[in-house]
Amino acid sequence: MSAKYVVSIDQGTTSTRAMVFDQHGRLAGMGQREHRQIFPQPGWVEHDAAEIWHNTRRVIPEALADLGISVADVAAVGVANQRETFVLWERVTGRPVCPAIVWQDTRTRASAEQLLADPGAGFFRERAGIPPASYFTAVRLAWLMKDRPDLRERARRGDLLVGTMETWLIWNLTGGVDGGIHVTDVTNASRTLLMNLERLQWDSELLDFFDIPESILPRIVPSSSVIGMATGALAGVPVAAAVGDQQGALFGQTCFEAGEAKCTYGTGAFLLMNTGDEIVSSTHGMLPTVAYQLGDGSKAYALEGSIAVAGGLVQWVRDGLGLIDTAPAIETLARTVDDSGGCVVVPAFTGLFSPYWSSNARGVIAGLTSFVTAGHLARAVLESCAWQTSDVVEAMTADSGVPLKSLRVDGGMTANHLMMQMVADVLDVSVVRPTMSETVSLGAAYLAGLAVDYWSDIRVLRRNWHRAGQWDPQMSPEMREMQRGAWRSGIKRALQDNA
Repeated sequence: MSAKYVVSIDQGTTSTRAMVFDQHGRLAGMGQREHRQIFPQPGWVEHDAAEIWHNTRRVIPEALADLGISVADVAAVGVANQRETFVLWERVTGRPVCPAIVWQDTRTRASAEQLLADPGAGFFRERAGIPPASYFTAVRLAWLMKDRPDLRERARRGDLLVGTMETWLIWNLTGGVDGGIHVTDVTNASRTLLMNLERLQWDSELLDFFDIPESILPRIVPSSSVIGMATGALAGVPVAAAVGDQQGALFGQTCFEAGEAKCTYGTGAFLLMNTGDEIVSSTHGMLPTVAYQLGDGSKAYALEGSIAVAGGLVQWVRDGLGLIDTAPAIETLARTVDDSGGCVVVPAFTGLFSPYWSSNARGVIAGLTSFVTAGHLARAVLESCAWQTSDVVEAMTADSGVPLKSLRVDGGMTANHLMMQMVADVLDVSVVRPTMSETVSLGAAYLAGLAVDYWSDIRVLRRNWHRAGQWDPQMSPEMREMQRGAWRSGIKRALQDNA
């Protein structure tokens, strides 16, 4: 193959990036643009989908120019995306009919809890593998259709299309109103509460329950397959992959075998363990999901633990409290003290995700005394990310029966060495960061490259993985249990005080 590079588009919660990777999985060029975070009411979180598409069109040529290459040098493009965020748009004009409703949005909390409390709630897990929660697309899409009856009627007439953000971008990348291809991949479809997790198809009974016409939904395709040809800045390049961001990171970390796990630390944190071709049902608050499906039909499942607030807590310390000027400065501030001074932070800004799944929980800062300084608070913030990870690992081990031997990590927060040491300490296992930390984008690139034979098979990808850093546990068992007790007291307060 004469083309030398693969491009991935990573449409995230706060920004959209285009990244160029070479055959060795090395980042060679990049363009990035942030988009607005819109909070029209408490608990509501929205994005402007048109703004995101506009940013996407800008970052692609920026990434190519960063490396000094042309579109002729690109073998394929893959798309990774913030999952569960969805947009509804007009088929004929391509204009969104409402803001994109973001995965963090909790406007449907009450209806989701009502569904969860119903004696028949097991129906959702039996079909989709996941419980009803405001986190998942179907609950918010059903709310939108009920709140805007005109949209439901237009949907039934075939005037509208719906999709998560990879669907929106691929439709536009492949022509939009002029022949755009309307698809989603199995990983994103598995997070809608509308797909049958075993059959990997839209489930008619779930669609009937939520009263969502199948005609507005995208066609479900493998994570790695040639979907169509791009237009615009990547004209003629195969669009060859779509994947949810966390599954993309699992693939980028080359966690191809059952039992291998990774945690991505971004705005939230997401820990996934590959469970092979087996769907592992959870009784401890984990989420069975599709890890990936290749073009030959082979697939893998995963167990996932989702943490709503990780890097978002550092952003709050920066923007909400003004204690630091930049996110990396929190490590410097935290290192001014040796411990958190008894302070515990539970960042339940929009409730707690895995393993608690409580939309009513609210944030707690406990253990405050006059001794506590900004440094202690900064350290407690980093410790909260570590202890949330520990809660997820404990639940995942109980479900899978497989103890964690090590944890591969990625995402922006892995640059914080103090926090990575805290994670190793509380988990009592080694934490390993690869040379390429942008594994979401790399996973999308890998999946796209496999679809066009840029890479021959997944064994080649394993050879691209190299360790850049490792943190081994240093905390004594006695100190670990003492801090675990303080953390659990904080969690109990977050859950009970706001029940």
